[in-house]
Amino acid sequence: MKLRLLAILILFSLTTLQAGVISAADLPRSLENESIITVWPLLDYRENSAKKTSRLSILGPILTFETTPDDDITAFRPLFHTEKDNHQTKTSSVYLYPLASSETTPDVTRMQFLQIFQKNTFRKAEPEEKEDQSMFFPFYVSGESEKYGPYTSVFPIYGDMYERFWRDEYHYVLFPIYGRTVNKGTTNYHLLWPFFSLTRGENESGFGFWPLYGQASKEGVYRRSYTLWPIFSQETRGLNTDEPSDRFTIFPLYSAFDSPSVTSRTWLWPFFGYTSDLKKEEEERDYLWPLWLTVHGKKRNVVKVLPFYSAERTDDSTKNWYLWPIYRNDTMQSPHYRQERDKILFFLFTNRLESWSQDGKERQWTAFWPLFVYNRNPEGESSLSFPALLEPIFDREGIYKLWAPLWQIYLQKWNEAGDSSLSILWNLYWHDKSHGSSGWELFPLLRYRSSQSFSDVQILKGLLNYQNSCTKSSLSILWIPVTLDWQNRSTDCESTN
Repeated sequence: MKLRLLAILILFSLTTLQAGVISAADLPRSLENESIITVWPLLDYRENSAKKTSRLSILGPILTFETTPDDDITAFRPLFHTEKDNHQTKTSSVYLYPLASSETTPDVTRMQFLQIFQKNTFRKAEPEEKEDQSMFFPFYVSGESEKYGPYTSVFPIYGDMYERFWRDEYHYVLFPIYGRTVNKGTTNYHLLWPFFSLTRGENESGFGFWPLYGQASKEGVYRRSYTLWPIFSQETRGLNTDEPSDRFTIFPLYSAFDSPSVTSRTWLWPFFGYTSDLKKEEEERDYLWPLWLTVHGKKRNVVKVLPFYSAERTDDSTKNWYLWPIYRNDTMQSPHYRQERDKILFFLFTNRLESWSQDGKERQWTAFWPLFVYNRNPEGESSLSFPALLEPIFDREGIYKLWAPLWQIYLQKWNEAGDSSLSILWNLYWHDKSHGSSGWELFPLLRYRSSQSFSDVQILKGLLNYQNSCTKSSLSILWIPVTLDWQNRSTDCESTN
C-alpha cells in the first residue's frame, strides 16, 4: 500500500492529469468513480471506486499490485505471483513457474520445488498442534504417521518411512546394501538391491537371485517365478477370488494371459496380439501395435491405421486422427455437458468448445501458436491476446499469471454488456469503454475521456487541455491553472449529476 501511494504521488508531481477546471460537481458519476494515471512505461494506475478495484503496474507487466473485492494480487514477473482469496482466506503463490509454488489455507501450508522438495504443515484442532511433512526427494523425507508415529529418511544412509510411496513401511541402511519393505502383511528383505531378496508373511515365502532365478508364493493367493529375468516368467494371481489368472512369458517371443473373463496372446511383443474380454464384451487385435489395431466391443470400438487414420468410439466420447499428426478431433458427451476439441499438428492450432445444456452456457478456447489465444468464459467475457509463445503448448494457469503478460503486446477484453478494453504495448495505447463512458490514450500525444454529457481532451499530457460539460466548457494551456471558461446553455444535462 505504501509503495502504491508513493507511486501515485510521483505521478501527480510529474503530470497534471486532472486539470481541475471542471468541478467535481460537474463530473458525471461514471467518470467521477474512475481514476487513470499513466506515465508509460514507468507507471500505470487505474482505480474504480464504485467497483472497489485498483491496479498499479510498474514497468509494464513487470511489477503489478491489483485489488478487487475478492482477491489481492501481487506479481513481480517472472519471479513470482501471489494471490490472496479474501473469501476463502487462501493465499497461493507461484515462483518462476513451473519451478516452485506454495499455498496456505486455514488447514494446511504446502510448498514444493519441482515436486522434488515438498513441505506440508497441517494445522490440527488445537492452535498449538501441527503436523509437518517434508521431502527433498529422494535424499530427505520426514513426516508423521497416525499409526506408526514420526519418521525420517536420509537417503542413502539410513531411513524409516511409514505409509508413503504405496507401502506401509520402508526401512533401509546404506542403500542398496540393506532394505526392508512391509505392505499388507508381506515383508520383503533386500541385500544389495535388486540382486538378493527374501519374502516372508503369513503362509507366504519367497526368494530371489536377480536376474538368474526367483520365486514367491502365498498359499491360496498367488505364486510366481522368473528365470533369466525378463526372458522367462510365470505368475498365478487371485487364487482367493472369482478371477484367478495365469500369465506365462517368453520375452519377447510369446506371452499368454488367461482368466475366466480375459484371454490374451502376444507374439513378438508388443507388435502382434489378441485379447478377448468377456466382461467388457470386446476383442482387440494388434497387427502392428500401436500403428495398426482394431477393437470391437459393446461399449468401445477402435480402428487405427496410423499415420493415415484412427477412430475410437465409446458411449460418451469419440477420438479421431486424420493423417497423424496433422488433424485430431475429440468429443465428450454427457446428459448435461459436451466438449469438442480440434487440434492441428499437436499444438499449432487448438479449438476447444464446452457447453452446459442445463445452464445454456458455453466456454471456448482457441489458440494458434505463436500468434494468438482467444478465450470466452461461461459468463460471456471474452479476451484476445497476441502473441502466444507458450499458451498454446502449455495451457496452464501458471503460464498466464507469470509469463504470458511479458509478451502480450496486444490484449483485448470485452463482454456481452458492451464493456471493453484494449491495450497495445502494455498501455502505450489503451482504450476502455464501460457503462456509458469511454476513454483512450496514445501516450504521450493524445488522451480522450467522455460520457454522455462530459468530454476531456488532453494533448501532450495537458499541454493543451479542453474540457466540456453540459453546463460549462474550459481550455487550459501550458499546464498552468489560468483557464478560459464559458457557459454552455445545453439542456440535456444528466439528471444524475
